[in-house]
Amino acid sequence: MKEKHAIGIDVGGTNTKFGIVNKKGVILVQDRIKTNEHENVEEFIDDLAEKLNPMIEQYGGPEAFVGIGMGAPNANYYQGTIEYAANLKWKGIIPMAELLEQKFKIPAKLTNDANAAAVGEMQYGAAKGMKNFITITLGTGVGSGIIIDGKIVLGHNGFAGELGHVIVRNGGREHKGTGLKGSLEAYASATGVRDTAIELLQETQHSPSLLENYPINELTSETVFKCAEQGDSLANEVFEFTGQILGEALATFVHFSAPEAIVLFGGLTKAGDLIMKPTRQAMEDNLLQVFKNKVKILYSDLQEADAAILGASALVW
Repeated sequence: MKEKHAIGIDVGGTNTKFGIVNKKGVILVQDRIKTNEHENVEEFIDDLAEKLNPMIEQYGGPEAFVGIGMGAPNANYYQGTIEYAANLKWKGIIPMAELLEQKFKIPAKLTNDANAAAVGEMQYGAAKGMKNFITITLGTGVGSGIIIDGKIVLGHNGFAGELGHVIVRNGGREHKGTGLKGSLEAYASATGVRDTAIELLQETQHSPSLLENYPINELTSETVFKCAEQGDSLANEVFEFTGQILGEALATFVHFSAPEAIVLFGGLTKAGDLIMKPTRQAMEDNLLQVFKNKVKILYSDLQEADAAILGASALVW
């Protein structure tokens, strides 16, 4: 019997990446198109088909594929729709699964990008063989996916698992995108690290810092990391503060779902022990005894460039 393949599509605000994936999680061929160059979704699908159809034919035609998996912002797994995505030009409710099936004659499923990442970790990554774990992506924002008893947690409307928007500091820092005050994403994202650095620099009393050599508009989480690596006390304080908040939040999530592991992914993980040491400490300090020293914190071992395609493709196996 001929080997079947899957298609993984990751829709980002700027680029859409896609590829052909085999059962072992090897991306056989991949490409990308610009997402927001298309005023309407039909043009986007046409552009996608122009590049994807030759790949499909190369690997045996539509009948050789188990399905198309797509990770996208505000994607509803139950309905197969993208709903009111703030960073996409196509407004309202987009029947994306139906449009893909009509164009490619292959069954399609979609979920939000963070859930797709969780399924990818279970199928191909650090959580392979696990049935209870949480993935947290620490990037520009904080994405998350929750797996319980081998199933992704979707909730009654398909949008469950938004751990980045959980309030961790009542009345705290305002999140510019949502208006929520004190959410995890406002603190434990790359943007949050930058905002914490700015707040500490603006305090009347603070120790001299290498960060003062940078204009405010040039400060990034990477800048803070570079200064912390050089032993800068204020930059280290930023990571201590961020790790404290993240660790407290992880303890809350452990109490909720009793995971075997928490798998971390994204740019902030490159800070290594600078952020992980305070994170682990704060998590353990805030756990009930029954959970202490029982939950692993792991780094994703999926290649960052490939993870989104792999995660999307894993939806259909």
